[in-house]
This record gives sequence, C-alpha cells and structure tokens, in this order.
Amino acid sequence: MPILNGKKVVDLEVDGVDGGDYPDFSDAYFSSGSYEDGTPLTDEELDRLTILADDVLWEMAYDKMY
Repeated sequence: MPILNGKKVVDLEVDGVDGGDYPDFSDAYFSSGSYEDGTPLTDEELDRLTILADDVLWEMAYDKMY
C-alpha cells in the first residue's frame, strides 16, 4: 500500500472504473481510504494519492474489472 504524508494508507477503494477505458483507466480515482491509524483521508488527500500512486490505482482498477 502507498505512503502519504509519511504514513501508510490502507483500506483504499476505487471508483470510476470503466472497462471501455482499458488499459488507461483515466476516469478511475481513489474514492475512500484511511491512514493505518484509522484517520480517514480527506478528498484533497485522495486526489493527491490518485496522482502519486497511479500504479496502485491502475492495479486496483484492473482487479475491479475481473
């Protein structure tokens, strides 16, 4: 799982997955998640993570399709 603000991020959820957009998944984004201590990520942090952890996002989007 990715690191944001020096803390491990867990319980990530992905939305916006469109099979017609494969292999780019350009509409996919992290819709929820929290830090390991249970603190939920804000919308701003989710947006930042969507950009910074695009490899994790792609993998989760792919897995959501199958």
